Amino acid sequence: MRHHGPVTSSAKQDPASSDTDATAGKRRGRRPGGEDTRTALLAAAREVFTEQGYESATVRTIATRAGVDAAMVNHWFGGKEKLFVESVLRLPFDPLELMESVLDGPSEELGQRIVRTFLTRWDTSGGGMFAALARSITTRPDAARVLREFLFKHVFYRITHHHLGADQPELRATLCASQLIGMGMIRYVVEFEPLASTDIETLVAAVAPNVQRYLTGSLSS
Repeated sequence: MRHHGPVTSSAKQDPASSDTDATAGKRRGRRPGGEDTRTALLAAAREVFTEQGYESATVRTIATRAGVDAAMVNHWFGGKEKLFVESVLRLPFDPLELMESVLDGPSEELGQRIVRTFLTRWDTSGGGMFAALARSITTRPDAARVLREFLFKHVFYRITHHHLGADQPELRATLCASQLIGMGMIRYVVEFEPLASTDIETLVAAVAPNVQRYLTGSLSS
């Protein structure tokens, strides 16, 4: 702290003690709202999401762990969902924004849009990123749990229940997830041919009807 006049106290203060107090005060204070705040939030979010899961983790808890105000989460990430995407999923795109664009169109063509978007995004960003994600969820149960919570409730279930209002929305959501993630594993991780090198439109024509039936068709025998 800068003094504009002489210290009036008769007691002399130990300079070393003053420096220690100042350093401790800085440690106890809030972080400034710069890039180091963003980095601290990402690190804290990874810890809290892993410990508590996606649903139980709160913005306040993450901000407290990072030593910042909760408003910084909205400032840097726009909310809990995008913070999760950047801290845990580390995807090269925002799945929530993608989902909104996928939902924009006729419901009877939803399967085509989902499969085409899934393949286009992963092909463009590099299949290695999908492989890295797959490895993280197969070797770390905590990562698999939070990913499952997020993808099920906020992506697939949101489509089957909130958008389509379909019967058996939970089953339909997990069936869609199995189709897409299974296709991703074959194309980007184990690279089975000829699927690994087949063009996108051929795969859309082959796979989309299954996804469409999972979404809007009959699931009974």
